[in-house]
Formats: sequence, structure tokens, C-alpha cells
Amino acid sequence: MTAFKTIVSLVFVIAGFVLADESETGGKPDNLDFLVITVATNETDGYNRFMRSAKLYTIPVKVLGMGEVWKGGDVKRTVGGGHKVNLLKKALEEYKDDKEKIVAFTDSYDVIFAGSPEKIIQQFKTFQARVVFSAEGFCWPDQNLADQYPAAPLRGKRFLNSGGFIGYASDLYEIVSHKEIDDSDDDQLYYTLIYLDAGLRDKFQMKLDHRAEIFQNLNGAVSDIEIRFRGKEAYVQNTAYKTVPLIVHGNGPAKLALNTLGNYLAYSWNEEDGCTACWEDMKSLEKKEEAEYPVVVMGVFIGAPTPFLEEFLTKISGITYPKRRIHLFIHNNAEYHSKQIEEFVKEVGPLYKSVKFIRHTDDIKEWHSRNLAIEECVQKKCDYYFNVDAVAQIDNPHILKLLIEQNRPIVAPMMIRPYKAWSNFWGSLTSDGFYARSFDYMDIVQNTKKGLWNVPYISGCYLVQGYLIHNPETKPSYINGLLDPDMAFCTNMREKDVFMYVSNRLNWGHLINNEEFDTSHLHNEMWEIFNNRWDWELRYLHPNYSHSLDPNKTVEQPCPDVFWFPLFFCKIHQ
Repeated sequence: MTAFKTIVSLVFVIAGFVLADESETGGKPDNLDFLVITVATNETDGYNRFMRSAKLYTIPVKVLGMGEVWKGGDVKRTVGGGHKVNLLKKALEEYKDDKEKIVAFTDSYDVIFAGSPEKIIQQFKTFQARVVFSAEGFCWPDQNLADQYPAAPLRGKRFLNSGGFIGYASDLYEIVSHKEIDDSDDDQLYYTLIYLDAGLRDKFQMKLDHRAEIFQNLNGAVSDIEIRFRGKEAYVQNTAYKTVPLIVHGNGPAKLALNTLGNYLAYSWNEEDGCTACWEDMKSLEKKEEAEYPVVVMGVFIGAPTPFLEEFLTKISGITYPKRRIHLFIHNNAEYHSKQIEEFVKEVGPLYKSVKFIRHTDDIKEWHSRNLAIEECVQKKCDYYFNVDAVAQIDNPHILKLLIEQNRPIVAPMMIRPYKAWSNFWGSLTSDGFYARSFDYMDIVQNTKKGLWNVPYISGCYLVQGYLIHNPETKPSYINGLLDPDMAFCTNMREKDVFMYVSNRLNWGHLINNEEFDTSHLHNEMWEIFNNRWDWELRYLHPNYSHSLDPNKTVEQPCPDVFWFPLFFCKIHQ
């Protein structure tokens, strides 16, 4: 379950009458009373994703505890969550004598619905049980209890997970009322001890969903999962058990896997229409006067000698966004570019609302300068922070306006090194937080799949919404232990349950390779024909050079044995 500081969420799904004292969202099937009660202390991105999936599957939702203090401890890092049991107990009091009402419970920050209420209830009834808990392959939080578990049939998952369960209201009320539990105690241990008591297990007719027929816990089972399509609906196929789970839970370290699956589930993306979720919640700047445009702090960072910086700076100044609505923040940490940047600031600086310039002689570390850019955003009361590193060549001048209109918490335009699979995002992470390739990474990089993708790591160029910066709970920071600033930024945002997206809906730009840039030559970019072929050709080759390669074209001959065709652009003569 995901939580940070005072944030927690849980969900009670109730088939029956609507609680009269809470607000309701979503729809209800005509022939089925079905209610989702979610307890959430904060509207995180994970919570919003959960609510979206519930709405799309016409599952009505009620929210309890919004804005209240979470008392269940930091369940992301240690045991806790007893607060959930006590909240559930209170919510079920109204139904404690109802032996027919079906109640399902699931976490919400790391859960996505993948099926309708009808399917969930239908699948539950096949168990012929009064209560069914989800199952996983790890005995948490007390591994010493593993030997007390009954054997799992058919190679199924053996151990109880409290992130999802379903049963009849009267039985669930007895379970949560079995004994007192402190808010800070562990909820999973509470339910585990009841299940391991053979007498109580028989009394409540408790079973585990060993084969993920309703609940799919992803931790330890990611390799069993495939995304497949039924028409325009994506679903999860458990290949190990040949089941199609209806509620997907990214428990423990599997939250990143859930984020990847979430790019497809709940009608987010399909092979025919592409990214349908991309069009949701967008905003438009078309009818706004320039003076009404959002205020942006644009942070430009030159961390090392970088080839083709002249083109980079030209593209920065060419962004089609009102400069009087942009506060420019520049940190140049490369002495090699000092004169070039000084001239740039002198020439275009007056066009912007303000300019803050940190020179290499100021001896400011990269992480410090990036945090200073965030502080500049706070002081200027910015609506957005736009980060651009010198390796990110912006080829779409409308980039800033379009990213703002996409209206996501953090969104990066996808950029790659031309002719390579190297990009400014990672599709997945290893267990120690470094690069791993997601199943769809190459499809995204090669634009076989276009859309807006929830990813664990972005760099180079990205837009951050101001509300994240002005909220102390979600304020970005480029410090996290000994991690590099980009890694620290992404790690911190993941821990705050803030989603980061990369968009390949359009061609935004490309990346420069500056790792082997040799500055010992007179004209250093001339030597970049292999490391940065794309930019080398754009700068030096004549625009009509490729015409000469047409086998049907007649090459001019001003005199015998002399061939005349365009080869180099005038830049090479300098």
C-alpha cells in the first residue's frame, strides 16, 4: 500500500444501500446496488487513478476521511494500518446484521479496477465462501507464521494479503469486531491471525483467492502478467493460472508495475484509438490573452561542455510562448560556454519577465542550482516550472504551450538520441532504483505506440505544475542521499506518490550526446559527425544534399569531368 506521512487510502466496496451521510460519485448499474466507500486522507495521483477506473466501470464511490489525519503509521516502510480496520468497523455497523449484503474492501492509492461490479460479485460467488481474501507469495509481516498456513491448492499463492477482500457484511463486521486493534497496529497481521485460527476460519467460511480470480497482487507476480485486449478494453491476463483478475493491486515494490499497467487498463489505451486517456482533463490556452497566460519559471542548465549549444539557445529563445510570462533561470557550469551564455543573456534577457543567471565562477553545485530554480518558482509564485538541460534540443517551438495544455502533474516530452534507443525516460527500474526496460519501452521509443505514459524516471526536459511546488508535502527536491540530482528528483516524486509522464504524441525534439565532446579543436562540432550525426548534418550539410543521391537526377557538369552538386552548408566555411 502506498502512503507518505499523513496520507493513506482504503476502499470499502459495498453491494447494498448507499450510506446517507457521505457524498457519492460515479454511476450505478440499473440492476445492481453497488457502492465503493474509500477512505483517503489526500487526493494523490494514485487515488485519482483509482477513482477514474471506478467511474469507468460504473462503480459508485464514497470518500471518508478526506482531509483528516492518518493514524495508521507509515505503512509504506513498516507495519501499520490498524486505522483501516477501525474505520471499516465503524462503516459496517449499519450492516452488521445483514447476511446478504456483499462487501468488498480494497486499498486505493495502488489499485485499479479492471472489471464491472457484476463480474466481481459473480466471481466471488463461485468461491462458495462467506469471505475471500486476496493472496500473495510472501508471508508479511511475520514470516514465522508461514508454516501455520494451510497448503495452497494448484500451486496458488499461499499467504493472505489484506489489500483486498470480499464477503458478506455480517461476517466482515464480526471479523473487524473480533478484538480491539490500535490504529498503529498492523491490519494484515490482524486478519492473518484470524485466518490461521482454524475455528474462526471455518466459522467465517474464509478462503484465499489463491489463483487471482478476483484480486491480483503484483508483488512477486509481475512476470505472470500480460496486458491483452478484448476489443478496445485492455485486461490483465494471469498466464500462470490462466485467470483474468478484476482488481489489480500494486502492493509493496510492485507499484511501478501497476503504473505501467495503468497506462492501458480502464480504457486508457487501445490498439485502435491509441491513447484515449490523453484527451482527459486537458486545458486550452487558445482563448486567453497573452497577459492571462500562466507564469512559468524556465530553468536552463548547462552542466558540461555540450556540442551544438548555439542551436540549443536559438531554440530556447524561439519557444512560442509570451516571454513576458517567463522568468528565465540559467545556470552555466561550463567555463567553455561562458562567453556564449553571457552574450545570450545580454541579447535576449531583456525580453523575459526576469532573468536569474548563475555563472560557473559562482561555484554552485548542480543539485543546489536546481533547488534554487525551484525556490525561484516559489518566490515568483509560478504556475509552472519548465526544466530544460543543454542536451535537450527543442525542435517543436510550441512545446511549452502544448505541455501546459496536456495538464499533468509532471510531463516530459519524449526525446531520444537520433538513431539510438537512448531516451530521456526509463520504462521501469531495477530493485535498487536504476534503469530497467519495460515491456513496451521500445514500442514507445520507436513511436509504434503513441500516448502519454506513466514512467518512473524522466530527465532533460520536463514541466512541473506549480501546485506541487507550492505544497510542502509535494515540493520537488534534487537531494536524496548520494543520488545524482535527476535520480534524486524522480525518487522523491515517486515517494510522494506524484506521477511523472512522458509524451510521444508529437515530435518534440531530440537529445545531444555530450559525453565524449572533445573541446581541444578549433571547430569542435566539426568532429561530432559520429557522436551527433543528426545535428552535424543539420548544421553542415546543404539542405539539398540528398537530392544529389537521386539516381534519376541529372547532376550538373559545368565542364567535362567536373560535377556540380550541393554538399555543404555555408556554415562549414566559417
